[in-house]
Amino acid sequence: MTARAISQITAVLGPTNTGKTHLAIERMCGHSSGMIGFPLRLLAREVYDRVVKIKGASQVALITGEEKILPRDARWFLCTAESMPLDRELAFVGVDEAQLGADRERGHVFTDRLLRARGREETMILGSEALRPMVRSLVPDAEIVNRPRFSTLSYAGAAKLSRLPKRSVIVAFSAEEVYAVAEMLRRLRGGAAVVMGALSPRTRNAQVAMFQAGEVDYLVATDAIGMGLNMDVAHVAFASLRKFDGHRQRRLNVAEMAQIAGRAGRHQRDGSFGALTDDGAGAFTPEEIAAIEEHRFPRLDHLYWRDGAPRTASIDTLIADLEQRPEAEALRTAPEALDLGVLKRLAEQDWVRDRGRTPTMVARLWAACGVPDFRKVGIDPHARFVSRLFGHLSEGNCHLPHDWFAAEIARLDAVTGDVETIAGRIAAARSWAYIAHRSDWLADPAHWADRTRAIEERLSDALHDRLTQRFVDRRTTLLMRQIGADPRALPVTIAADGAVMVEDHPIGRLEGFAFVVAADTNATDKRLLLAAAERRLVGERARRGEALATAPDCDLTPIATAGAPPAIGWQGRAVAALRPGPTMARPQIVLDRSLDCLDKPLRDRIHGRLTVWLGDQLARHVAAIAAAEALARAPAAPPALRVVAAALGTGGGMAARLPLTTAVEALTSDDRKTLRRTGYVIGALDIYDARLLKPTPALWRQLLLAAGSGQPVAVPLPAGTTVVPRGTPGASPLAGYREIGAQSVRIDLVERIARAAHDARAGRAAFAPDPKLAVSIGMSAETLARLMAQLGFRSAPSADGVARWTWRGRPPRVTAAVPPRANAFAGLADLVARHG
Repeated sequence: MTARAISQITAVLGPTNTGKTHLAIERMCGHSSGMIGFPLRLLAREVYDRVVKIKGASQVALITGEEKILPRDARWFLCTAESMPLDRELAFVGVDEAQLGADRERGHVFTDRLLRARGREETMILGSEALRPMVRSLVPDAEIVNRPRFSTLSYAGAAKLSRLPKRSVIVAFSAEEVYAVAEMLRRLRGGAAVVMGALSPRTRNAQVAMFQAGEVDYLVATDAIGMGLNMDVAHVAFASLRKFDGHRQRRLNVAEMAQIAGRAGRHQRDGSFGALTDDGAGAFTPEEIAAIEEHRFPRLDHLYWRDGAPRTASIDTLIADLEQRPEAEALRTAPEALDLGVLKRLAEQDWVRDRGRTPTMVARLWAACGVPDFRKVGIDPHARFVSRLFGHLSEGNCHLPHDWFAAEIARLDAVTGDVETIAGRIAAARSWAYIAHRSDWLADPAHWADRTRAIEERLSDALHDRLTQRFVDRRTTLLMRQIGADPRALPVTIAADGAVMVEDHPIGRLEGFAFVVAADTNATDKRLLLAAAERRLVGERARRGEALATAPDCDLTPIATAGAPPAIGWQGRAVAALRPGPTMARPQIVLDRSLDCLDKPLRDRIHGRLTVWLGDQLARHVAAIAAAEALARAPAAPPALRVVAAALGTGGGMAARLPLTTAVEALTSDDRKTLRRTGYVIGALDIYDARLLKPTPALWRQLLLAAGSGQPVAVPLPAGTTVVPRGTPGASPLAGYREIGAQSVRIDLVERIARAAHDARAGRAAFAPDPKLAVSIGMSAETLARLMAQLGFRSAPSADGVARWTWRGRPPRVTAAVPPRANAFAGLADLVARHG
């Protein structure tokens, strides 16, 4: 394509957003045939898709290192610069981003296309204004056309990630930095799409589609974004101004900054650029800002060159041609590229020299050295890989072994793993795809090209899914977009189980009347979700409030959770707490704070309903406590009866007898009958109502004791517990247990043993009580002995080893266990007796 007359060469120069690529596409489609070379596979694929819509798939070809779509009747070719078929005679040829001829790594490719790629009727060179002196020097016949930018590009200052405007692109210069920024945006703003040059077109398109469709408002990209990828971007923010260029870390030059910043704004819409910091190496200097805004950049004074058509007569001739110096003053010898470095390493091996004795085999060796290092493993591992390739390509039928190729790609055909793992597989798959598209390297290249493409597509889909899972919180993104537009339109739905969702994305649960944000939500999202839910759950809460106000008894339950305040529950959730009231049997009902969302009339109705229900439950299960409190207040009751009743009311229907000895002895026969009518038993050691020890009354009594003291509910014992080791949580005197020796025994069983002992004795004669009852409930012999002593018995001599006891008259006062609460009434009997 070099030795032919040309009718027109045009160099279209200018900054980004000038429509240069669009112009080239229009010009190419206006010719009978044409080709454009691009710097990126992604960009070639993007333009290919556009041209297919104009010309039809049967007439448009895509040629890149890893992908070839080559219809038999193709007339228009979209290629990467390296893959341009220069042997084809076409009416139009274009080279995009030709200023990349100054790039140390790939510059020689673009310079070669600038010098040798020509169309039969028209050639178009696209690039930045910095390329002008190079075009004048190297292509003097070219007409130079300047394209001004369609819109204004201005500096917007530095802004933190949390303050970036929507439709922003954040540019970073390594995969690690891209991932870190994307993760931060997920936490702060709901997520971001990710674009890197290493992504396959399928993954890149899926990520860009999310950004373009507004599913995310931010995109994090490498500097690949500067190479003509067209998106609707309002602002470009630089995460850093330094990059590794393959040799060293360095600051971007102004032209590179402008190339990237120029992605902001589209057509007539203005754009802005900035950084994430306003100090240090990450900030723009005033001179850089002015140059970018005014599109003033240093002109290029050289391009890198390497012979684009080296001779393959021998390995040494090939290397000599690739290392020769250019004649033009504007050209400099290109730094040693990877392919040349690999060639020189292989040329040191005798077996390579032996096989590379013919021009055909030297050309085959050079083609193998051209396999890109997609995996980025470095020159030595990559050279070993190329050596193995050439070993197969230079022996036998000169094809790669079927089994080896199949095994290598089968190993990559797995979609498990994280982002980095799948991205690594895609990089490896790109190497095999490149190889599969070499028509003379495999026995059935078409089959393997299809196979590698299918694997890359599966991996690309998996990578898109992983990127989305890792860097996009659809729930938060959706909420921010909806709330930012119209909070009243937020589509909140509530499932039957209380799950709260926004467009099928769960954001939390409505537990009773409280909205609980999903556990996987970060702190920033939590405030947002709470605000969203509060706006949209008013109706559901009102409905629930009405249901609570009219709830049947079966829907309300007492809640006695150890360590928590005593409460009333509705549908499994606490809706009110019990607090100290005028008396123990009249606790105060305090509605839960989650009900503050309801209006006052509805809260008052709920309070009234709970009050009625609580009164009914107390009357049904613990009426004895209220009866004792009533006796203690009755003006007509004798003082002794009032003292005993007061102790029973304060003790929740139970009191130790010993502290009340004076009052108990002062009780008349009528007073005792009064107590029995209310259900109380005056036992040998305790006064109590046995009904309060049954499971449901015991639960209510536990609630009333906690409410009366203002303390959390004590640890309960399992229903039916009779004897436990002393000190067991829940086995306190207030809970109805008497501490005797090393054990705590339920007081009604103590009374049964006492009654059996008195029934067994005959006056003061020694007797042996039946131990069966004590043994059946788990009482030890030592505990029984201590209990007999507390009951007023003493041990009698026994010749047969059987424990015998004699009655000594009355229980000794010093051995009785006295509950702390009862101590307050120790001297009250005398006080009541004296003052009435």
